[in-house]
Amino acid sequence: MKERSSDTRYEVDGSPEHEGSQSQKTPLLRGLVDVKCQEQANRRDRKYISGCRCWRGGHGRSRRRSAVFGPHGPGPRIEEDPQEAAFREVVSFTPAPLPVRYYDKDTSSPISFYFSSLEELLAWTPGVEDGFHVALSPPACRQPPLSSGRPRTLLCHDMMGGYLDDRFVQGSAAQNPYTFYHWQYVDIFVYFSHHTVTIPPVGWTNAAHRHGVCVLGTFITEWKGGEQLCEAFLAADERSYQAVADQLVLIAQFLRFDGWLVNIENALSETAVGNMPRFLRYLTTQLHQQVPGGLVLWYDSVVSSGQLKWQNELNEHNRVFFDSCDGFFTNYNWQKEHLERMQGLARGRLADIYVGVDVFARGDVVGGRFDTNKSLELIRTHGFSVALFAPGWVYECFEKTDFFQNEDKFWSLLTSYLPTHSICSLPFVTSFCLGVGTRRICYGQEEAVGPWYHPGAQEVQPLFGEGGQGRVKMHSCLADAWNGGSSLLLRGVIPPEVRDVAVRLFSLQVPVPPKIFLSLVYKLEGPSNVRVALEFTIGDTGSCHIGGISALNAETSSRHSPRPLRVPPPKLARWTGRCGQHLSGGWVQRCYEVSLRGCRLQDVFVSFSRPLGSREEEDFVCRLGELQVVDANSLLTPLPHVQATSVSHVRWQQTPSQAGGPPAGLRLSCTLHWSFLLSHVRCFRIHCSRGAGGGSPGRRTPGPEKPTFLGLAFVNQYRVVDLAVAAAEPGQDGRVEFLVEPVPKEGFQVPQAEWDRVAVLYSVPGT
Repeated sequence: MKERSSDTRYEVDGSPEHEGSQSQKTPLLRGLVDVKCQEQANRRDRKYISGCRCWRGGHGRSRRRSAVFGPHGPGPRIEEDPQEAAFREVVSFTPAPLPVRYYDKDTSSPISFYFSSLEELLAWTPGVEDGFHVALSPPACRQPPLSSGRPRTLLCHDMMGGYLDDRFVQGSAAQNPYTFYHWQYVDIFVYFSHHTVTIPPVGWTNAAHRHGVCVLGTFITEWKGGEQLCEAFLAADERSYQAVADQLVLIAQFLRFDGWLVNIENALSETAVGNMPRFLRYLTTQLHQQVPGGLVLWYDSVVSSGQLKWQNELNEHNRVFFDSCDGFFTNYNWQKEHLERMQGLARGRLADIYVGVDVFARGDVVGGRFDTNKSLELIRTHGFSVALFAPGWVYECFEKTDFFQNEDKFWSLLTSYLPTHSICSLPFVTSFCLGVGTRRICYGQEEAVGPWYHPGAQEVQPLFGEGGQGRVKMHSCLADAWNGGSSLLLRGVIPPEVRDVAVRLFSLQVPVPPKIFLSLVYKLEGPSNVRVALEFTIGDTGSCHIGGISALNAETSSRHSPRPLRVPPPKLARWTGRCGQHLSGGWVQRCYEVSLRGCRLQDVFVSFSRPLGSREEEDFVCRLGELQVVDANSLLTPLPHVQATSVSHVRWQQTPSQAGGPPAGLRLSCTLHWSFLLSHVRCFRIHCSRGAGGGSPGRRTPGPEKPTFLGLAFVNQYRVVDLAVAAAEPGQDGRVEFLVEPVPKEGFQVPQAEWDRVAVLYSVPGT
């Protein structure tokens, strides 16, 4: 899988995408790079090139040329400014249309897309508009890998037709949305709908990948229309089905998800069913070549005769499809005897058979609903993988206000049959945010009030269900947060007979560097003398040497207690600046430094110990706001700067005055683009400062002391939507400035002086 180039940013300009609803896209793979523009850029470093918005990136901050764009392309360049670029706009209320497939028709916010026909699928080529839908990174490293042969857990997400609030790429203001957070139990996530080509919304892909979970889209055909579609690409020569397979591979490769569930829910002609295994083999082979770790799964529907006849098992009638791809997803109406028969047919591929469980319990099924554990008990006893279909049942069929309680109940009943997987790479940083909230918090400071939902903003979730031998209850809580929209709430008791209780938060399998820093941000609710600390376990790789820890815990000899970092190294001030301090909102940050050699970090715990001299039962309520485990050397590496921020796809709307008089203000929508190496960041935070009128190209107009937070981006572009700005006075420029803040993987806050910025200067026609 090729990485996108972030050293240089190119965008095709003045293309027909500005002229209608269909976008003319350059057939680019993972770079959004126009070759002609690139050739010119190599000759004319850091200058605007006719027909392209193109700056040549450098290492560090240097002078950039500011440029001006109208709604359809470039205008004359305005004066240079060493700090920022500026773009001039003459306000127009007749913008060029945006491609309807990619943008919400009412707001112009980017939305997820799918294909409803072969024609749409085959016509697609990756282009600039698709950049919003590219996942930040492939699945995080995990142990054991899928290839280990351990029985797996697949979650097939099917909810009310799909593409609900999750379709908004940059999030929405949805109240009480569905969110999934028990990722530690899941190996594969399938996004399912009844569109021919279901492309997973990128928010789901980012959340799953952050947890090391593979993501599959769905290729489905149904009913009479499905028969005709299959006949069109399977009943001709091999070039037809190879063209379809090539497009499916290209989509997964470009958008950085991991493969496809193939679901043929209609009868096939003799020729079509004969070519289906060839199509599957070709699709699987090509996907493996282009997408490392890619998967193609077949759903139990059509049999080798071409009949649509669900078998509820793998047998000789459908085995040819199983032999042609990576796995088989059975229908749901199986019984114990079906599982027994399949054991003899697996031929060493038990884990590649995913026994389907309909959580809605429709039909003659074993288990389902809150009895789904009965299904899993049988499946695991026979050594198979499981495919949980529509576990959103707990959201759809109960009160939304009780969702978290019911979700935790559902998954707690299954934990005995769901092995977890471990994280195996650093840095490891999480704020426990669910990607949903009633307000937005940044480092303990409230920056926005109101409901929000952004699946891609979900951070790594802990091992729910680990309860310190039943003495601690753990769940997510939206009432308070350190960073994001939620925190991890732990309620527990320390009995008189024990000194402390500990809760395992995460399972790791990390060969650690010589020195690591750990940090925990927490808050004790109410008066309490309970001591909170991080602990961890170490796996000996043969010659493990440990420094910077206290004596082994007396009650559990495998747990280690790192010593708090007393004097943070000056070179690491940007990361350790808050260590040991009481922070806003009552939060506290504790930092630790540990020297290791030849060791493997295994598990991370939070422990609660009673005050010295206390012999009574101690109750406690504690919120965890952030956990960081970071390689010390990575903190010494300079972070690249965001560069070459530019503006395109501008749209203006009038905001009428209350009395119906002349316009009292304007609303601005536009797309920001910038250049940055995505492997260095968790995300970008986008801000704006609205200046008063009278701004000039080379001088910033004083605005608010603190920029206004707009949203998060996980690629090098962001759509500003309906931003209220002051109307420009005749003869004067209005001004709004956008700022792009990188959020490093290591978790420290980048000073505002190191953010990139771009200004939009706007005027009314004729001034």
